[in-house]
Amino acid sequence: MTTWPAPLPVPPDAPAPLPEPARAELRLETVLGALSDPLRLTIVQRLLLGAQEYDHTCGWFGFDRPKSSLTHHFKALRAAGLIRQRQYGLERRSHVRVDDLEARFPGLLALVAAWTP
Repeated sequence: MTTWPAPLPVPPDAPAPLPEPARAELRLETVLGALSDPLRLTIVQRLLLGAQEYDHTCGWFGFDRPKSSLTHHFKALRAAGLIRQRQYGLERRSHVRVDDLEARFPGLLALVAAWTP
């Protein structure tokens, strides 16, 4: 049983996703390595529990961090296969790859959702 909302449908006008590993290429050690950083864990948790739209920009989180630092963290999450990002003009929007992660690592997202900082 999940503790987060069901994934939202992809809007018909959504751009193609940025390059990411395929579901079969997701590796547990890479995913856990990306989640080992508290900020990245917070990003994934907030997308799981607080997302009200399909994609969210970096500014939606309200982090007081330099843009270059946030870019690095989002890139690490995408490279690990935790989030999908799409380019909308000058901004990138993100959401968690719930279906892929649940298929590869059942229960992992429930642990992330239950995590207390």
